Amino acid sequence: MNVLVVDVGGTHVKILATGQKQSREFLSGPALTAKQMVASVKKLAGGWKYNAVSIGYPGPVINTRPLTDPWNLGRGWAGFDFEAAFKRPVKVVNDAAMQALGSYKGGKMLFLGLGTGLGSAMIVDGIVEPMELGHLPYKKRTFEDYVGVRGYDQLGKKKWRQAVADVIARLIAALEPEDVVLGGGNVKKLKELPPRCRAGDNANAFAGGFRLWQKNSRRNSSTSGKVRFDSKKGN
Repeated sequence: MNVLVVDVGGTHVKILATGQKQSREFLSGPALTAKQMVASVKKLAGGWKYNAVSIGYPGPVINTRPLTDPWNLGRGWAGFDFEAAFKRPVKVVNDAAMQALGSYKGGKMLFLGLGTGLGSAMIVDGIVEPMELGHLPYKKRTFEDYVGVRGYDQLGKKKWRQAVADVIARLIAALEPEDVVLGGGNVKKLKELPPRCRAGDNANAFAGGFRLWQKNSRRNSSTSGKVRFDSKKGN
């Protein structure tokens, strides 16, 4: 099966298809709608062969469709029918969950994406659970307000790094993961990784998108957006 993986971010949309070595991307931003995204992806993927699509979406997903519009993109995402738009089978998952799936090595793993906001997901024994930890209250605002792009711009590099270290320590203490992966484009802005953490790679989002279509990966029968994956069979 040839899969087209679409990683939707607050600043860029990145794509990669089975058999291709170089990803492609275009700018997203606060005016980008779901319909515009699909049209741009189709154009950018011209010449690539694919018969299924994986989409990493920056927000909650239910029954392979976005539940709400993202705060950092345009309108029209909630409930959008991507299968009808692409005319191919489509699996939509939270973007952090997709990158987490591509980073997973087994056991109980916490994924935190330091990007435009704070993406988060956990995988426990192969079951992927998308989370919205970034919206939990922290100090006077939320985790995301301190460790996302807004926090970096407002706090400056030194205080932002301190906030990241504090937030990660709190989440590790609360969730007790065996493995912690830090992904997202802003990991490179850290002077050193917090204790018990390893760096992820944005390319793992593509690996996760391909894994979604492996025979040992399937969506849970509930509407929670969970995905079950056996890492021992699909690496």
